[in-house]
Amino acid sequence: MTGPRAAGAAPGGEAFAYRNGAAAVRRGVEESMGPVQPEVSISAESPRGGERNEVNAVLAGAERGPPGTWRQKCKAYVLALRPWSFSASLTPVALGSALAYRAEGALDPRLLLGSAVTVLAVHGAGNLVNTYYDFSKGIDHKKSDDRTLVDQILEPQDVVRFGVFLYTVGCICAAGLYAVSTLKLEHLALIYFGGLSSSFLYTGGIGFKYVALGDVVILITFGPLAVMFAHAVQVGYLSVSPLLYAVPLALSTEAILHSNNTRDMESDRQAGIVTLAILIGPTFSYILYTMLLFLPYLIFCVLATRYTISMALPLLTIPMAFSLERQFRSQSFNKIPQRTAKLNLLLGLFYVFGITLAPPGALPKL
Repeated sequence: MTGPRAAGAAPGGEAFAYRNGAAAVRRGVEESMGPVQPEVSISAESPRGGERNEVNAVLAGAERGPPGTWRQKCKAYVLALRPWSFSASLTPVALGSALAYRAEGALDPRLLLGSAVTVLAVHGAGNLVNTYYDFSKGIDHKKSDDRTLVDQILEPQDVVRFGVFLYTVGCICAAGLYAVSTLKLEHLALIYFGGLSSSFLYTGGIGFKYVALGDVVILITFGPLAVMFAHAVQVGYLSVSPLLYAVPLALSTEAILHSNNTRDMESDRQAGIVTLAILIGPTFSYILYTMLLFLPYLIFCVLATRYTISMALPLLTIPMAFSLERQFRSQSFNKIPQRTAKLNLLLGLFYVFGITLAPPGALPKL
């Protein structure tokens, strides 16, 4: 009995010793290098998880990419048009139409709509020409209001194509106006192509903007010319009176451009271009801006006291003018062109309401 038990105990002891030895070796390895299995598991799992995340991100980006790109591009087209400046073209059309209504006692809504679309198309195309040439000459930069080309959201050829499209729309609308209006073709063509040429030559071709003549172009185009155009297509003939009534609106519109040029004085000087604001300096730029703001109100006061009280309606916007004057004086030019355009819109609307509400025969030469 004793022999067999002693013989059977030896193998068990060897196994026990083997297991103890293996455990000791394992503990020694873990103490010196850390747990082996968890380390292998972590290093093996992480790359696979990272690869899956990268693949998922690529697939998700591929699915979401095109809609975001198109939304950005459409937004860029709108921004390139500078829609905040459209008050400078809409208010002259409204004023010319109101003057025609006072003179003739009737208004053709087709001609009113056609005039508005025509002038807006030419104005928008002119803004695109401005964007293109400012970028080509290195004037636009990362801090500019219009960065559609600087940020490469649009390509230069995109801006050119869109500008050609808008000029084409303007020409088609002008042809439609000729078909409906009784205005002579030569008179319509003279005013329309005069405005179209001005919108292009402001920065393209001669580039009036770059030789300190941009203010003159804007003063004429978005004042007398646009008002006369809207008035002439309604009444069927050319008249001098719209030119006189356009003066207050033209001064207000010029204030938009002058505030923009004063804000960009340093960057324009570095780019090598010359504007009126650069020529006269900051002090006289402030004086000129103040005159452009408040001279229209002086004219309205004269019209209200001598002819009809309805012409006092634009005076309701005087608080905005004083606010802009203070902002300009403190040289806080952030968003001042946009705020001046808002004043221009409200002043123009109240001016149009004043003319529309005036009694028949109360206004001079109407």
